[in-house]
Amino acid sequence: MMASKRAHLTPEQIELAEQRKLKKQKQLEVQAPSTPPKAPILLREWAPLLLHQSPRKDEAAFPVKIMTFNEVDRLEKLLPVLNEAGYSHTFVAGPGKKHGCLIAYAKDKYTKVGDKVVYYDEQEVRHDIDDEKARVGCSFKTRNIGSLVALKHLKGDGVIIATTHLFWHPSYHYERTRQVGILVRETLKFQREYDLREWPCFIAGDFNFAPGDPAYPLLVGDALTQDQERCLNSSRVVHVSIDPTVSTVKNTETEAEGGETDPDKIITKARPARPADGLLSTPELVELFSTGAHLRSAYDEGQKALRESGVEIETFGDRCSLPPSKLGAHEPMWTCYTHYWKTVLDYIFVLEPARSRVVLTGYTKPHRTEDIRLGLPQVGICGSDHFSVCAEFHVIPEEPRPT
Repeated sequence: MMASKRAHLTPEQIELAEQRKLKKQKQLEVQAPSTPPKAPILLREWAPLLLHQSPRKDEAAFPVKIMTFNEVDRLEKLLPVLNEAGYSHTFVAGPGKKHGCLIAYAKDKYTKVGDKVVYYDEQEVRHDIDDEKARVGCSFKTRNIGSLVALKHLKGDGVIIATTHLFWHPSYHYERTRQVGILVRETLKFQREYDLREWPCFIAGDFNFAPGDPAYPLLVGDALTQDQERCLNSSRVVHVSIDPTVSTVKNTETEAEGGETDPDKIITKARPARPADGLLSTPELVELFSTGAHLRSAYDEGQKALRESGVEIETFGDRCSLPPSKLGAHEPMWTCYTHYWKTVLDYIFVLEPARSRVVLTGYTKPHRTEDIRLGLPQVGICGSDHFSVCAEFHVIPEEPRPT
């Protein structure tokens, strides 16, 4: 056998090889697609609402005990992070959907004692019609859901959490109103079924409606305006997803009358509803919400208190000329700010239990318009097209009345 001899490079040859290697690396870096550097999001101030509270510098200054997420996917990325941070979770999705609703809660604070999924497409809203489809009174098969969990605190009573992502299309006012009415009804039913009447209910999520839409006043116990009633009337339709016989041919004459042709903004592939379809009239929708359970909005309440204390803030009412006395006027000016959609869609609502008061003690201030003017998501500002809403509550049991 012949022994192989290894060549020994001179220092000049080694230096030349290193130069070629560095040159090749630089060429590859130029050719590779640029990846923007990771940047922290813009932290927001905490707005305390109790005199003894000191302002927190940012929203990361205290641990969040319960979180809700909407349009959640990529669970293989999210769940390990939540688990490492000390959270358990419940995730559900609509039929055939990859993304869904997630409720996360601190494992060292709460344990789950019950849960429920509300499938809006299957929920009946009337019982005076024999036809099963008509009893549902649905205008569009959206596959949207609501998710409910009952969480018992390890040191006492607990809370009921509901989250949802309602139908997105801006013209389908009836369907969103129907869906959120069902969510409130089923939350109260869930509370009764588990005999948790003394636990507060928090309903949070992406509701896809602004305070000026018909669903908002019905949710908080306010009266509908004539414009809101007209919105409900114009959206009482039956989509092809409910009635396959509906024509899908573009009706250019109808669309031209309103001057709008974008299917993301106008109703298409649908026909006017008939009595046999079972859609609820406006008085019947009002009745759906007539449970005596008028919800309070954390941000409407909190921002009103902050403004009345002399702090300058931006509100939905400022943008839409809503009088300050109107419920919803003090919601954030925005919670969604993209090229196509700039509005408020996200809320935290609270329903007080029978013998306790739920006191809002603080909330995270919304982003200022000047910070998000370029649109969301935005590096260094916010990683989503929506920004989060966050509030803190104290549950105070009422003193028993003397007998």
